[in-house]
Amino acid sequence: MSYGNVLGPKMFATVQATSASHGWIIAAGAMVVVLVAVLLASALMRRFFQNTRDSQQKKTLAAPPSTENASAFMAASMQAVIQQLRDQEKELERLHRLEKERAEQTEKLSEEVTRNMPAGLLLVNATGIISSANPAAEQALGARGLGFRRYSEVLGESSELTGLLTECLTTGKIFRREQVEHLSPGGEKHQLGVTISPIRRGSEKISGVICLLSDLTELAMLQRQVQLKENLAALGELSAGIAHEFKNALATISGYAQMIRGEAANGETSEYADKILEQTRNITHVVTEFLKYARPLEISSETVALGGVVERIVTEVGEANPQILIRFEGEFGEVAGDEGLLRQALLNLARNAAEACSNASSGGRVIVRGEIVSGDEVGFQRISVIDNGAGIAVEVLPKLFRPFFTTKAAGTGLGLAVVQKIIVQHGGQVEARNRQEGGAAFIVTLPVCWTLAEAVESKRNSI
Repeated sequence: MSYGNVLGPKMFATVQATSASHGWIIAAGAMVVVLVAVLLASALMRRFFQNTRDSQQKKTLAAPPSTENASAFMAASMQAVIQQLRDQEKELERLHRLEKERAEQTEKLSEEVTRNMPAGLLLVNATGIISSANPAAEQALGARGLGFRRYSEVLGESSELTGLLTECLTTGKIFRREQVEHLSPGGEKHQLGVTISPIRRGSEKISGVICLLSDLTELAMLQRQVQLKENLAALGELSAGIAHEFKNALATISGYAQMIRGEAANGETSEYADKILEQTRNITHVVTEFLKYARPLEISSETVALGGVVERIVTEVGEANPQILIRFEGEFGEVAGDEGLLRQALLNLARNAAEACSNASSGGRVIVRGEIVSGDEVGFQRISVIDNGAGIAVEVLPKLFRPFFTTKAAGTGLGLAVVQKIIVQHGGQVEARNRQEGGAAFIVTLPVCWTLAEAVESKRNSI
């Protein structure tokens, strides 16, 4: 047997075995490829059918339902109407919200404008109730919490302003730039400029009244001061010559009376001469006081420490009236002016207060109170001379500072007139008022001397 014949059958068997294993591998690979292709085709078909179904649902929702199915058509129509109503409701809510925000902004702006108005504003409804009042109105009327109160209760039944408001409510009459005097609950007098107009809606009846207020107190006070200075100047020029002639005539009468008394014995003629001399001295005193009042004041320019001046006045009045309890309290600064004249004015007020309360049942008490009031540009020294006497009659108050007006039996009527002249010449003012708890108060206001540092600090605080 040859070598080739021996290997032939084995090699053939090996080749057959190898061919068989390769066939299985190829078959397995083919099956895997087929399986992957089937899965891929399945996935693609599933995605295609899903897209087709979604598209069909969208078309079904977008397109109106077929009229062949009546119930489905009605349900779809109702759903469409409901959806439209919901959309409209949302739009209406949005518009309502915007309108509400605009209304709130308008209301806030109106409140801010009313609150920051320099003029006072009062709104009174048809029933006489104050429905609105801004801070300027409360300040001008000197009262707080005006809202929802009857105007006649706040202003007073007999107030001029109450009468104007009542007439406007009943007749519809318009009042323009009227000037009235108002007495605040604290007893302070305010000069008010008012404009009052009825509130109507078309041709309907009056539904309320609007009242604009301006506080003219300071302006009226300045006008009175200017008028007083002019009157004093005219009075001084007129009276100087007359008083001089009076004094000459009185000196002549007094000289003849002294001669008669010297020549006459101690009899009736001497007694008459003494009475003539007494009356002559009294008239001379009145003329001298009048000259002091009418003659222009020569005010020296010096810094006056009011604390020491007030302390000496209180001591002097207390020693002269031991039955009166007099004291001073508060803060006293420095003012520019004449110390002698200011002392004369304050001493006169303190003496008057002691006399006014000398018969008080609980014992006379006088307080001289000081207060420094800061202002925008300059401060003011306020000095109040307070007593617990019987007070001042209402009809007497406007006449207190008139020359020759007096309620005292032996008074000349020039004391308070001189006080007013001195204070006015120092750039201040003096006023009298009754106190609710009894007694009277004379209030002097003078401009304070400010140092540079104090002026700067006051300005910084005001800012």
